[in-house]
Amino acid sequence: MITILSGTNNFLLRAELRKLVAGFLAEQGDGADMAQDMYMERLDGEDASFERMQEALQSLPFLVAKKLVVLQAPGANKQFAERAKDLLDELPETTDLIIVEPKLDKRSAYYKFLKKQPGYTECTELDEMGLAKWLVALAREKKAQLTLADAKYLVERVGGNQQVLASEVEKLSLYHPDITRTDINALTVAMPQSTIFQLLEAAFAGNTRQALALYGEQRALKVEPQQIIAMLAWQLHVLALVKAAGSNASPDTIAREAKMSPYVVRKSAGIARKLTIARTRQLIGDLVTIDERLKRESLNADDVLLEYLVGLSQ
Repeated sequence: MITILSGTNNFLLRAELRKLVAGFLAEQGDGADMAQDMYMERLDGEDASFERMQEALQSLPFLVAKKLVVLQAPGANKQFAERAKDLLDELPETTDLIIVEPKLDKRSAYYKFLKKQPGYTECTELDEMGLAKWLVALAREKKAQLTLADAKYLVERVGGNQQVLASEVEKLSLYHPDITRTDINALTVAMPQSTIFQLLEAAFAGNTRQALALYGEQRALKVEPQQIIAMLAWQLHVLALVKAAGSNASPDTIAREAKMSPYVVRKSAGIARKLTIARTRQLIGDLVTIDERLKRESLNADDVLLEYLVGLSQ
């Protein structure tokens, strides 16, 4: 069996790889997990020579009926990429193969060959709805219940990092199998970056009261004004990238070129549609001016930032 794992979602890549390895070892019997070296070979394409990878694929298992070869980014080896078709065609029936290629050049013949394989799986970044559905399924695996609405709320509260989200669901499911929004508020800490986005969202929607309340929550969490300025600057930077890319550019394309999470870009796209490039440039300039003034003048940082937020709402 040949499996190819690709895509930018490293969390899903690692999870899928662990599941596949565990499944293979389980099929080999009770002792396989204790003696993994007999059943498995792991090679990194950036370090291993072509000859070493070829030998791992073509050699027969020793003292066991079947073996698993895991190749991490073998395409980094030019010779492997060029001869991949022949190597996979000649793979013995006694060998299972997992190829992990997080970053593939989609213009290359190597990528086009791998994508045609029946065992090709692409692990892409999940958007907000995709993350919420994944959390619902993850809770179910842990014998817990989480509604889609509360899963979306959890994503908004702690952000889109899947490792963090998985840990939170683990904790929540142990606390109570019927996970509620009350549990989420009690057991999780709102991620400042996520709340800053909500703050901007409220301000640009004209909801000044909510925007100021969210600012107050940040300060209550001991987030200093300079930290808030830095997070506002980062969010405005994302908005500027989305605006500069134009309305025809997809979030995935923008994220790939800017080396950002597609989840972050998608969340910012709604706000970006309400702004002109000139307005975006002005907001960034005003925030730079605030930062410079606070460093050289004796000003109340909270008052200055609150005035800036009121201006966003107008």
